[in-house]
Order: sequence, then C-alpha cells, then structure tokens
Amino acid sequence: MRTKIYYFTGTGNSLAVVRRIGESLGDCEFIPIASIKETEGNIEPGVEHVGIVCPVYDMGVPLIVKEFAGRIDLNGAEYCFAVVTMGGMGASALHVLDKTLRENCGKGLDSGFAIRMPANFPPLFKPPQGEKKDKILREADAKLDEIVGKIREGKREYPALTPLSSLFKILTYGKFIKGVRSCDSEFFVKDNCISCHACSDVCPTGNIEFAGGWPKWSHNCEMCFACLHFCPVEAIQWGKRTEGRGRYRHPDIRILDMKAQKGENGRLNNELIHDTK
Repeated sequence: MRTKIYYFTGTGNSLAVVRRIGESLGDCEFIPIASIKETEGNIEPGVEHVGIVCPVYDMGVPLIVKEFAGRIDLNGAEYCFAVVTMGGMGASALHVLDKTLRENCGKGLDSGFAIRMPANFPPLFKPPQGEKKDKILREADAKLDEIVGKIREGKREYPALTPLSSLFKILTYGKFIKGVRSCDSEFFVKDNCISCHACSDVCPTGNIEFAGGWPKWSHNCEMCFACLHFCPVEAIQWGKRTEGRGRYRHPDIRILDMKAQKGENGRLNNELIHDTK
C-alpha cells in the first residue's frame, strides 16, 4: 500500500522517525507540512495509508500541525496513523490531533503512538547529553521498530488520556496556541553571532530574516527552537532561561535536511561551517 507521511520537525526527532518508518514500510512519500502551509483549499492525500508525525508542544501539537489537520481530507484513506515525539507525555497531543481531524472531515486517527525522545525545551530544562541522550535514542529506536510493525499490520491502537495529561493540556495548550506566533519576541542574539544564516535556513516558517548582519524574527513563530538548537556558536537565546543550558539536535539530521522542510535547497556555505553529518 502506498503511504504518505506528513511531518513537522524542529530539532530533527520527528524527521528521524519519519525516515525510519519509510525505510521499513517502503513505497512512502514524505511531505513536510511547512512546505504546504501557504497552499489553498483542502489537502487530499489520494493514497490508502496516511501518516502524521510531529513533536508534542505544551501537551498538544504545533499550531502549524493543528492548522494542517483542519485542512486534510482523510475520507479516501483506509488507515490513518500518527506518531508524536515527546520528552514527557504524548497522549493528549494525539487526542488534540484526532479531535481536529474529526471536526474537519469526520474521520480521525485509526492509530496513535508516542515515542519518548530527548527533550529539547531549554527554557525549562537542560537537554540530555552524552550517554543519557544516547540511551534515550536507543530506546526510541526499539520502540519505533515495535510501532512500525503495528503500522504495517494496520493495527488499531490508541492511548488513553490520563486525568493528569488532560489537566495539563487544559492549563497550557490553549494559552500556547493563542500566543505562539509572537513568542519570538523573547529571542535575542549575543555578540558572538557569526551571521552564518543557519537560523534562517532551519526555520520552518521562514520567520527569520537578516538585517544588518543580524537575525530578525517576524512574529510567525512555531516555538520549535530550531534556530536556537542549530546555531553553531549558541548565540541565540530566549529570555533569561536558555544560556548555559546546552543545545540538542538529532544526530542524524543536518541543516540541509531541515531546510528541505520548506521545500528549499541547502546553502553551500553551511557545508563549510556546520557539521552536516
């Protein structure tokens, strides 16, 4: 069966998951949600199997993913699954996604899965490093093998929404959705910025432009923190809570991969100054 997987990623975790699923299933097409954000009308996949992969933000899904879920028509699909990557809890995000899909087209998820991966929200905590990070990634790979088997078999599986995750979603997600676009007002750049344009290259919404050699944010933010994590000199900070807290990007994801999320080719100078492994 042909499969289309729509995805959104900020630090590469969700893109790494998409690749692993595609390698295992075969006959897959990967479609970055950011690349179709400005298209008009409903989105009709035209295939039997449809997947959605994204991170968990504030107990829900990124705004760009929620808006996408309000446009896609799944009525022609036989099986729709979602995989969310998370640092904590993920069931509530799957329920947000399912509810949005059903309200839009009357058909929701047949299966939903959550994978724990390295948390990467420095305003709250330091991303894991070293062996701790590697252990999380190894366990994620093992979990993903299990999930892919269930997707291949077309199994129906959906996590229950616990009272705790439901409460956290009520307390945080609505506020996040209302204010996320302008949260970039908290970003600033330190004097060690080398004007390499990595931040603008990896920004999935094209929210960063350079003026006078310095990045400027334009209030179309998803709070994915790609700009902060991919900066090679940690010049980008957010408020008073990110300096000295470390950075994270999935080890298999390059700047060129992130830029491709917008349907663009990578910049040649990035290959010279960044690790593109």
